[in-house]
Amino acid sequence: MVVIRLARGGSKNRPFYSIVATDKRNRRDSNFIERLGYYNPKATEKEQSMRLAQDRLTYWTGVGAQISPTVKRLMKDHPSA
Repeated sequence: MVVIRLARGGSKNRPFYSIVATDKRNRRDSNFIERLGYYNPKATEKEQSMRLAQDRLTYWTGVGAQISPTVKRLMKDHPSA
């Protein structure tokens, strides 16, 4: 099953997350099918904290991909992403 979830990147004490579509059995940061956006929890006021390709998200949910609870919460907290 395909799931839309976060993959961690960045360095120590400076996290950066990619929002990816991946197989549920893959590890968190391993290979993925497609990168749909990003989330930067440490973004300054000048930087954009979250970006998400809505058209690709609609496609993946249309073919049966599940959205993780964390990504759902982030989408609710950042509606303009």
